[in-house]
Amino acid sequence: MPLLKLETSLVIPEDKQNQLLMALSKTVAATIGKREQYVMVAASRAAFIMSGRPGAAAFVDVRSIGGLSSDVTRKLSNEICKLLTDALGITSDRIYLNFAEVDAGNWGWNGSTFG
Repeated sequence: MPLLKLETSLVIPEDKQNQLLMALSKTVAATIGKREQYVMVAASRAAFIMSGRPGAAAFVDVRSIGGLSSDVTRKLSNEICKLLTDALGITSDRIYLNFAEVDAGNWGWNGSTFG
């Protein structure tokens, strides 16, 4: 039910991509307090102009049914930026993050919804 979508201007080699996605999945589950079996993490490449210039950048969208208090989003922002900086070299001032709570009735899975 938590979903993290990462878009980055960088091409991520497959071996590094899997390691990063697994680390992001564990971080999201632990920080939000949800079981990892319900976490989905996706990554894709996108073109970015940020602060008026091209270069390494990322946008991270995190959605969840509950669990996204301001304390949690602050911690997630810190942890996710650190992971992206360590794994990809993207500085935290080139990373935007969006956090959104989703109503359980608007989240589908396994042929039904959570609400």
